[in-house]
Amino acid sequence: MNKKKLIKIFDILKKETPEPVTELIYKTEFQLLIAVILSAQATDKSVNATTKKLFKVAPDAKSIHSLGERKLKGYIKTIGLYNAKAKNVIATCKILIEDYDSKIPQTRERLQQLPGVGRKTANVVLNNAFGQPTIGVDTHVFRVSNRLGIATGSNVLQVEKKLEENIPKKYKMHAHHWLIILGRYTCIARKPICKNCKIEKFCDYKDKVYN
Repeated sequence: MNKKKLIKIFDILKKETPEPVTELIYKTEFQLLIAVILSAQATDKSVNATTKKLFKVAPDAKSIHSLGERKLKGYIKTIGLYNAKAKNVIATCKILIEDYDSKIPQTRERLQQLPGVGRKTANVVLNNAFGQPTIGVDTHVFRVSNRLGIATGSNVLQVEKKLEENIPKKYKMHAHHWLIILGRYTCIARKPICKNCKIEKFCDYKDKVYN
């Protein structure tokens, strides 16, 4: 995709949502990290319902670690993969307490050393908590990037690298938020709602749906 076309796409997305934010609800950097870990293969809505109860009784690393795996599972059991997530969250809290004075590291490399934290999770935390122009490629961003033609690739890392390369600096801070919104509400997986899409005329997708 040529640069002029790409700029038009992001200008439109920016006009629609000038200051996009994550739909995950949190009060601290730590709470965002936990919410993003829990959000793997789960909806933001289900995570918010869970963390609303969890953070009331355990709002920080020490209090969640004190709960232990068994009690934590009781709070997050409505979320998919809760057994593995509980184990990872407790282990992550332990590391944060012992190695980081309960603070959240601010580099991708250190974040990815925490149990349950992959590259996408690290990028989301760095972007939302610390204002770094990182791009978290989830299923929505991956799908929309390939359909639009702004960053094609067979895996998330390829797409992330191409987005980093192709997107002008002035759009990078909010780029993945705009793509998530587009993928979540318009360019949906099974049947995109192309007739409602503000950037449809700039899209390279061959199987557009108008009915």
